[in-house]
Amino acid sequence: MIAPPARVLVTGVAVGAVVRAGLALLALPSPSLFGGLAAGAVLAFGSPRAPQLPRWSVVLAQAFVGVTIGETVTLSALRQIAADWPSVLIVTVVTLLLSLLAGVILARLHPISLATGLFSMAAGGASGITSIADELGADARVVSILQYLRVLLVLVTLPLVVGLVFHPQTGQGGDAAAGGAGDGWVASAVFVALSVGVGLGLARLVPVSTFTLIGPLAVAGGLTLWGGLGAAQTPGLLVSLAMLAIGLQVGVKFTRDSVRAIGRLLPAGLVLIAALLILCGVLGWVLSQVTGVDPLTTYLATTPGGLFAVLATATDSGAEPTYVFAVQLARLLAILALAPLLARWLRTRQGAWTRRG
Repeated sequence: MIAPPARVLVTGVAVGAVVRAGLALLALPSPSLFGGLAAGAVLAFGSPRAPQLPRWSVVLAQAFVGVTIGETVTLSALRQIAADWPSVLIVTVVTLLLSLLAGVILARLHPISLATGLFSMAAGGASGITSIADELGADARVVSILQYLRVLLVLVTLPLVVGLVFHPQTGQGGDAAAGGAGDGWVASAVFVALSVGVGLGLARLVPVSTFTLIGPLAVAGGLTLWGGLGAAQTPGLLVSLAMLAIGLQVGVKFTRDSVRAIGRLLPAGLVLIAALLILCGVLGWVLSQVTGVDPLTTYLATTPGGLFAVLATATDSGAEPTYVFAVQLARLLAILALAPLLARWLRTRQGAWTRRG
């Protein structure tokens, strides 16, 4: 039996807050995010089915992360992205090809359909790909587990890689302890209310799941570039709670039964996902060398998924969230646009093969 969503949220936040406190003492990036992930996994392993979070908590969490990214938007960052678009396009295409190759290998190693292998390894859009897996002709159970396993590995490795390789000063944005306090609290409250309210209003008009982040981000970015509200920013407590909820959202997917159901696939899936993580890290280094953007920003920009978590980490660690978002969004949109076309091609190919037989 699934625990009521409100109880899952309260329990997850409480457990996550304890883990967060311990991680904060170690000065790891985004401790709230990782605390929520650990709490979600604990709850999931104690339940035969995935515990559910209240839908409103997930929406608000994504909206608040969008606002924190929007408040970092600068004209210089936008100009940098416009100047580097050929490199961004190449990195997007190469990442897609690597993930599709991993899917082909997985389908060769195990008795699953090519569609299941390809969409299980697609690097980005986990929630979108999972939600339409059946329509794409893939095994939704396998796709769901491997997609969220990839997101889980991205989240688990983020604080380790960022902390050990890049040594950033943490707490610069998304996990700050007291952002938005002081004399500007009224402006900050207006800024957040407008960004979330108008942004989520826009999201209702656009049938794309990630618009719960994009809408508030766009509004917050516009207000920031306008500058009429001064140095307004999202209160740190709200952002910490948002990142806890995002971590919980991923962690609760990993129940004992769901992992056991595809146990034979897990070793190969883990190896392929790990290889994809490493190759995407290499792409990030190449992108940094070609464009001159700092390596931390390009590493976060080229991670194979985990959009909300990566953006939260970018905000917290002093990277350029606008650049990270642009590269991640380009790949996300490419995957979601390519998936139906690829599925149609696979069905046509299968039909042609059946007629020949």
